[in-house]
Amino acid sequence: MIKVGIVGGTGYTGVELLRLLAVHPDVELTAITSRKEDGLPVADMFPSLRGRVNLKFSSPENADLTKCDVVFFATPHGVAMAQAPALLKAGVKVIDLAADFRIQEKAVFEKWYKIEHTCPDLLEHAAYGLAELNREDIKKANLVANPGCYPTTMQLGYYPLLKNGLVDAGSLIADCKSGVSGAGRKAEIGTLFSEASDNFKAYGVAGHRHTPETSAQLQRFTSDKVSLIFTPHLVPMIRGMHSTLYARLTKDISNEDLQKLFEDQYKDSAFVDVMPFGSHPETRSTRGSNMLRLALHRPDNGNTVIVLVVQDNLVKGASGQAVQCMNLMFGLEETTGLMQIALLP
Repeated sequence: MIKVGIVGGTGYTGVELLRLLAVHPDVELTAITSRKEDGLPVADMFPSLRGRVNLKFSSPENADLTKCDVVFFATPHGVAMAQAPALLKAGVKVIDLAADFRIQEKAVFEKWYKIEHTCPDLLEHAAYGLAELNREDIKKANLVANPGCYPTTMQLGYYPLLKNGLVDAGSLIADCKSGVSGAGRKAEIGTLFSEASDNFKAYGVAGHRHTPETSAQLQRFTSDKVSLIFTPHLVPMIRGMHSTLYARLTKDISNEDLQKLFEDQYKDSAFVDVMPFGSHPETRSTRGSNMLRLALHRPDNGNTVIVLVVQDNLVKGASGQAVQCMNLMFGLEETTGLMQIALLP
């Protein structure tokens, strides 16, 4: 059994990790930390876990995370970088769901996240945890940077097009929407029910933290200079993410060959569903599951290809993806514990 610790078990990604790991056949939940909730039974905070998780929250000082095989950080940015060096030195694998190790350049990270990176020497050792595009590195890694939710949709949507040199990498446009849970489990005016319900708005238009992460990863797939316009939006639902990706074709290709390109790319990826050409994937078709669904469109058979991508921002966009990485790191089948079917209605 893999002994698992979770740092920051009281947020949405933390409880989603608990939901998935509580029924994982190869996992033993060992420690869950929260300074504020020290001593509180996990099931008292999250009644959905009654009878499934019998642990109590422990303050970081009282939880011996070095006894774990792997520790997930479901914490604000900056926490993992403070604790990861000691854990790695003790032989514990680390999976960070925040941004501490996603961006390889220290100066770029500090510009966007407004905090100092305290262990830049680890950046080059962190594997980027998008399993569909980076399996072999994840298998060998002791430190994994779990991708952002928006970047997951953009990379999986654009990858086959950039890899095959079919589109203008300098004119990519991503119009993306997320449910309110993407903002985290905290009291904030913008995510209050009266503010977010019956409302729709863009945010981060002048620049969003996920832009440099996504651009850097997309650049790996092409020798052309990547330029990405990314606009996120907040939609009045709890969970779910929909990304509409635009790219300009630079080569002649039929719709049938475009479709085949995507189907061949993801034929061995259990969590990427390439739907029939012209389909309209819905966010509810992924709710509660680790599945990402996408579909291709080409208006008037012109030179613009549109990729529609949906996922659950808390599962494939966060905690499910992290468990997917854990499976690879410990030599398990990638799908272990992650084959939940989406909730409908």
